[in-house]
Amino acid sequence: MKKITILGSTGSIGVTTLRVIKNNPEKYKVIALGAGKNIELLAEQIETFHPKAVAVLDENLALMLKKRLNPNRIPDILFGSKGYERLATMDEIDTLISAMTGAAGLLPTYAGICAAKNIALANKETMVMAGPLVMNKAKEMGVSVLPIDSEHSAILQSLQGHPRKDLSRVILTASGGPFRDQSLNDMVSVTPAQALEHPNWSMGKKISIDSATMMNKGFEAIEAKWFFDLEMEQISILIHPQSIIHSMVEYTDGSVIAQLGIPDMMLPISYALSFPRHLKNDLPPVDLDQIGSLTFKRPDMEIFPCLALALQAAKHGGTMPVVLNGANEIAVESFLNENIRFLDIPNVISKTMASHKIVSLDSIDTVLEADSWARKYALKFIKDL
Repeated sequence: MKKITILGSTGSIGVTTLRVIKNNPEKYKVIALGAGKNIELLAEQIETFHPKAVAVLDENLALMLKKRLNPNRIPDILFGSKGYERLATMDEIDTLISAMTGAAGLLPTYAGICAAKNIALANKETMVMAGPLVMNKAKEMGVSVLPIDSEHSAILQSLQGHPRKDLSRVILTASGGPFRDQSLNDMVSVTPAQALEHPNWSMGKKISIDSATMMNKGFEAIEAKWFFDLEMEQISILIHPQSIIHSMVEYTDGSVIAQLGIPDMMLPISYALSFPRHLKNDLPPVDLDQIGSLTFKRPDMEIFPCLALALQAAKHGGTMPVVLNGANEIAVESFLNENIRFLDIPNVISKTMASHKIVSLDSIDTVLEADSWARKYALKFIKDL
């Protein structure tokens, strides 16, 4: 039985992960849950799964949570970054599911690896900011880092049983988000509510905006580089509106292996936990005759400049992907707060990247310094708009 900590338990990935665990009680046991501000949902999760420890964003939320719980069954309640890191390194766990939003997921994930925990990773920012450090440390500690993203799960599945030296490239598919068929002029007046309306997936606010700008696909390209030890030239991206083919692997003879499935995160989450097995679930199968057709097209980099910026950052390497992510987080938050327009998001990121002096990525401290610089610069640029 795997003994699990979930960081981000009240987010969409965390909630779905708990569904997988509840459906397989003989295989998985929840030891700890980390959440942010949603203490109402966390309290329900505590009553259902009885974790030994939980963590929330700050001390006030910890006190509020304690008051909501059955006084006869209160787990250890921790808070803040130290609390999340404690949950990630508990002696009782062997698997950490990292599903926090944003750069906040990096330190507890890295701490989990240093404590020899296997990682199921949904936090894109960890690999974008510190991919080489994460993968090198995982190799050193002898632990696995398996992807939860549907695209990287599809690549992982399509690699099974094939000699790695035969791989030619991977093809990431993208839904294209809510604005895949629109022009730049159409997006001038986009509101946060419109950008949050994803046509295929139900996700949190931050990742929904990243999908609308296609920054998430740029992040996934960077992740794929580190997950699968690829050159950026080996990674292609296609818009696939139906979200049925989750990604593909092309081999040196021209053969292409694809993984298909309905757009439900239960599939990649379950595979990350049960790898290399496929567990039964209650989801409907792919009904191809009802879907009718599967279509593909290349993304337009003028319509999606955030994707172009992400690929540019990946080619620069070093601390540039860190700066890309930090500036993006600030820009997305500012857009959601209606302080900037939708098309200002790539402008903020571009200006921040252009002003950054790249440093070699040699430590987590270097990552944190670059992240802090990027956020401060992006905030200043936004204030001057």
